Amino acid sequence: MALDELIGGLPAYAKDLKLNYSSLVKQNNELTPQQLWGTVVAAAIATRNPDLTAAVIAESEANGLNAGALDAAKAAAAIMGMNNVYYRFHHLTSNEKYAALPARLRMNALRGHSVDHVDFELWCLAVSAVNACGKCVDSHEHVLRQKGATEELINAAIRVTAIIHAIGVVLDSEKASPTPAA
Repeated sequence: MALDELIGGLPAYAKDLKLNYSSLVKQNNELTPQQLWGTVVAAAIATRNPDLTAAVIAESEANGLNAGALDAAKAAAAIMGMNNVYYRFHHLTSNEKYAALPARLRMNALRGHSVDHVDFELWCLAVSAVNACGKCVDSHEHVLRQKGATEELINAAIRVTAIIHAIGVVLDSEKASPTPAA
């Protein structure tokens, strides 16, 4: 299903999501097209909603996200899916010894992508926000600021992430308990 159809089919209680999608994704002027669509892809993957993810990937390609950037957004979602669990565990446990132990997790994707580092870091931050990993959010936000990203740019990416995540939540809830026909 096309992304516009998916968004258009959201129930009435999700009207704010439709409006926010229109203004903050469709009419976005704060992020470059690559930053925007890479963020949308990474956030959609992080929602784990297959319908949303498929529609977003198709739409991202139609909006000019090239194959290298698409792969990088997917890599950001994959690597952060792993790292967010590992580092969130460190944050949640009161046993400080874990922080001193080596991670021994391969993270080549953090350097092996073909996109601007700010863009990749934005996508890592987006996934970390969805996965609620404070340690990773803090780390990627810090790197972004070191690389010259403004709070406004970061905030714009996180707003987009919030919208995509919420759309995934609604789609999941509607699939779990469809609204009865009138």
